[in-house]
Amino acid sequence: MYFKQKSNVIFRNYGSFGYISDIRNFGYKQTNNNENHIGDKILSESGAVFLSVLGRKAQTLDELATKINRQFSDVDIKTIKNDAREFYYMLEREGFIVYGDTLQECNEKDTRFSYKTLNPQIIKDSSSTIWHPEKSTQDFLKEYFKGKPQLIYAHIEVISKCNERCIHCYIPHDTKVSHIEPDLFYDVLEQCRNMRLLHLTISGGEPMLHKNFCDFLRKCREYDFSVNVLSNLTLLNDEIIKEMKANPLLGIQVSLYSMDSNIHDEITQVKGSFEKTKSAILKLIENDIPLQISCPIIKQNKNCYNDVIKWAKKHRIHAGDDFVIIARYNHTTQNLSCRLSINEIKEVISDKAANDSKYLEQIEIEAEKSKNITPNDFICSVCESSICIADNGNVYPCAGWQDYIVGNVKETSLKEIWDYSEKVQHLRGLRKEDFPKCIQCSEKEFCTMCMVRNANEHPLGDPMVVNEYFCNIAKLNKEMVLEWKHNHTNSK
Repeated sequence: MYFKQKSNVIFRNYGSFGYISDIRNFGYKQTNNNENHIGDKILSESGAVFLSVLGRKAQTLDELATKINRQFSDVDIKTIKNDAREFYYMLEREGFIVYGDTLQECNEKDTRFSYKTLNPQIIKDSSSTIWHPEKSTQDFLKEYFKGKPQLIYAHIEVISKCNERCIHCYIPHDTKVSHIEPDLFYDVLEQCRNMRLLHLTISGGEPMLHKNFCDFLRKCREYDFSVNVLSNLTLLNDEIIKEMKANPLLGIQVSLYSMDSNIHDEITQVKGSFEKTKSAILKLIENDIPLQISCPIIKQNKNCYNDVIKWAKKHRIHAGDDFVIIARYNHTTQNLSCRLSINEIKEVISDKAANDSKYLEQIEIEAEKSKNITPNDFICSVCESSICIADNGNVYPCAGWQDYIVGNVKETSLKEIWDYSEKVQHLRGLRKEDFPKCIQCSEKEFCTMCMVRNANEHPLGDPMVVNEYFCNIAKLNKEMVLEWKHNHTNSK
């Protein structure tokens, strides 16, 4: 009997416990049922040992038991083999590993993502001493680390240069001039590995402009990171596709603004960009590389963005659309000239509700969840579980907040910045109650508080000054949900 860890599963050993997760956090799961989301598990110390010997290469039970025995030398090999067999069978039922009578059968069961197959898995429940005692993953981790934030997500901008000039971009075009030195990238990656990072986003600018892009992807694969690449795909080539296919933990996010090439090219300000991006998307589908489409809704595409959603659905790709456009990080606001007015947003929401009977209901459901927010809750996850690193080594809270520099990895280690930066500590100390206007607002359940939205649009970059534009969106959401509920009740 042969056993192996599934290709799309990631494992971290913390010594006294283990963490295993289905890292497929890409949007295609919402439209393609070829694989159910498994979730994550906390393993006991012994469970972590049993899993640590199980890699992505298939091994026999005897081989695995021998490796386990090195750490449990006082236990006879027969007992270890029986416990390992039971443990691995349960992991298989949970969807984290595969096994087979032969090496070939085991490898064949480790199916990769495919746009062509629709074979949903059935995940069975199980219980065992190898799982940590009944407790949610997040509750366990929070208690174990005594509330100390752990870096889980890192966003690295490997280049600021871009071959497009999108009119809504929050990065000023005159700053798109540099790229990260390979040694710095590898050093940051090594630091991320030492901090047991799980998820990594690589972006630019346009990351494929970096001459070492494929080398960067290879190193991410070597370190077993879940990787999300943000790209316009206009520079996709066979070498990049080959490396992307080699990493089952990799996915792509690409912006597509319209199925009308003239409108798409007007937004990117590059003639021919639509055809290149569309062709590249189809190429990724052909090669079974998971991707999702992002379609920001602005004045230029507000009447045709839904064509992108329909096209994506036809090709089994998840497509997300959003009318949230933020100002440039240097507090200039010329890019907001294409942002929708409140009346235009109302039209978009009305169209969405007309095409999707569950749209307003979902907004209401999310609002109900937000009613449990307390004044002592955190504002967001920045510097709690995620951080961003620019090509020049600057570290900042999130991708859009680039003038709020919390450190530089050329001068200070990422761990020191994460643990001791005064600016990081300040952000972590902020709570909902620090925004009294928001806490007292009657529309607060319909709003997502966001400091970068405030900071970028404020002339002095003050994140504490609430942005009225987004307040008006929250008010609009509430009005439309209440109107929908009223009409829904009267129609019964």
